[in-house]
Amino acid sequence: MSLFEDTYRTIEKSAEGIFRDKGSKFISYAYQFTTEDQLKEIIADLKTLHPKARHHCWAYRIGPDRTVYRLNDDGEPSGTAGRPILNVLLSQDVTNIIVVVVRYFGGTLLGVPGLINAYKTATQEVLSAVEIVEKTVNDIYKIEFDYLAMNDVMRVVKEENITVSKQVFDNTCYMEIEVRKMQVNSVITRFDKIDNCKLSYLRTI
Repeated sequence: MSLFEDTYRTIEKSAEGIFRDKGSKFISYAYQFTTEDQLKEIIADLKTLHPKARHHCWAYRIGPDRTVYRLNDDGEPSGTAGRPILNVLLSQDVTNIIVVVVRYFGGTLLGVPGLINAYKTATQEVLSAVEIVEKTVNDIYKIEFDYLAMNDVMRVVKEENITVSKQVFDNTCYMEIEVRKMQVNSVITRFDKIDNCKLSYLRTI
């Protein structure tokens, strides 16, 4: 993602696809995936669902800048499973996604080219079965302000079309807001002009 790009492509729901070759069955699953903590649970669920499958191969990409990825061949010859899955994710430029391909061996060896094609095609099948959406890269900020500054704060929120994800209104008020990357400078400038209003960066999503 370039410095001035603030959108990314991802999926909003899970999907399933299938590819068959010489008796082998390749069942592909795509999931929304934003943290590596999800990996163990996804693989465990699929191994429960497919206890007799020989391989559970996967690749994922996470982060709006698309720089974090991992892959696993799960016993297939090196480079024949995880890499073809990842290459499809790269070619379709999607992130915050994991694709797992479950293989049932059909008794006939496919060879390296056959395996690469099978895992690639199974991944293409599942991505064609799900809608790919474009999302904005947003920074999460917290705002702390006096109750008397409420009207000024809410005016900025409304005029800048800012999403509020959490809010507490008391003598001292607290909000968490999502600001699109491209809007950050103008929004910060406006909040800085409000008396007794403190803005702090939390994270990027």
